[in-house]
This record gives sequence, structure tokens and C-alpha cells, in this order.
Amino acid sequence: DVQLVESGGGSVRTGGSLRLSCVASRSTYCMGWFRQAPVKGREGVAVITDGTTSYTDSVKGRFTISQDNAKSNLYLQMNSLKPEDTATYYCAARRRGSCLLDWTLYENWGQGTQVTVS
Repeated sequence: DVQLVESGGGSVRTGGSLRLSCVASRSTYCMGWFRQAPVKGREGVAVITDGTTSYTDSVKGRFTISQDNAKSNLYLQMNSLKPEDTATYYCAARRRGSCLLDWTLYENWGQGTQVTVS
């Protein structure tokens, strides 16, 4: 298993920015950011594998996922934040298979970090 620890959440005004970080206990084939808002299901935000990225439509052009060369640190730069981005954000990893935005595919999860936009 991979242990994941997120940081960087907080409260921000509409239009503001935040940068989330995730430290993994070891490098992983595929990593991503997912979020869950109150009374909503968990959804994929962005994923990355070998430099290839994928984003959900609602964050394209505003969020950027990146990874360090060791592939053990994951980041999410969030700009132009909107109230609808308010959620708990989770870092997740999977060791094999397609690197998709489907959260059910991921075996390893962090504890989550809260992002509130108002």
C-alpha cells in the first residue's frame, strides 16, 4: 500500500487560489485528486501518469495537476476558485491499470483536506 498525506486546503474568496500538496510514501504509477462536497458523490478532479494529465470539464483551464520527478509528490494548483469548488479534496493512487477519473479504481487514499470558497 501507499500512504498519502494531503495539505494546503483552507478558506478563500471567490476568484482566489490555493495549492494542494500530497506526499506519497513511494512513487506510484497513477495519482490523482478527487473531491467530495456535502450531499454529493465523490468525483474525479484531475489525474496524472507519466506526465499525461486529464481533468474533469468543470476545472479545465483553472486547475493544474503536477508531480515531481520522483513521482512521490503530487500537487494541484487551483486558480479562479468558485463556490462550487468547495469540497473535501483527496489524493489517491493506483499501481496499475488505466489512469482515469473514476474514483472507484483507486486503492490508496489520503485523509482529505478541506477547501472552502465563499
